[in-house]
Amino acid sequence: MKQTPGSIIQRHLEIVNLLAADSEIQAQLTRMAELCVNALNNDHKILFCGNGGSAADAQHLAAELSGKFMRDRRPLYAEALHVNSSYITAVSNDYGFEVSFARLIQAKARKGDILIGLSTSGNSENVIKGFIQAGEQEVFRIAWTGKDGGELIKFSDMAFRIPSDETPRIQEMHILLGHILCEMIESELFDNDTQD
Repeated sequence: MKQTPGSIIQRHLEIVNLLAADSEIQAQLTRMAELCVNALNNDHKILFCGNGGSAADAQHLAAELSGKFMRDRRPLYAEALHVNSSYITAVSNDYGFEVSFARLIQAKARKGDILIGLSTSGNSENVIKGFIQAGEQEVFRIAWTGKDGGELIKFSDMAFRIPSDETPRIQEMHILLGHILCEMIESELFDNDTQD
């Protein structure tokens, strides 16, 4: 069947409507915002990881938090773990791509930090190994996946499973949820801050 812009937009809207009606995922998102606010208020970090389009989404969301989202305010400590290409290529060459996030988490993450891993399949080996390492360091792990959840769910403290098997639709929802998260964090941290 030939795809049309309207049919693709309709599939997007169907998933948005599922999320809008899902009180459980909305409650999880509220809880996630609370956890992030608590971490940031206690001088902890929010770390992101993902591959390909999910890496782009991770970097996008880290930039929204560390730069600004809706308002001028102080920067927040948020970082996408893949942005140092020299590190990624060196570790991948010397140790294997599958440990690229785990080694950086070992170096950077501390108890009380939050790690958000984006994987549409939930089976990205380097994200899974990163979550395993993060668990050993008592970092709170939040998985953003698709409908199945994959292996990543087993190593997560919290998981958002988008009700779709289509990679583009899952990524669209990850950005939607990410923007909601950023807006909630900014509101909680800065709504009563006259100095920003």
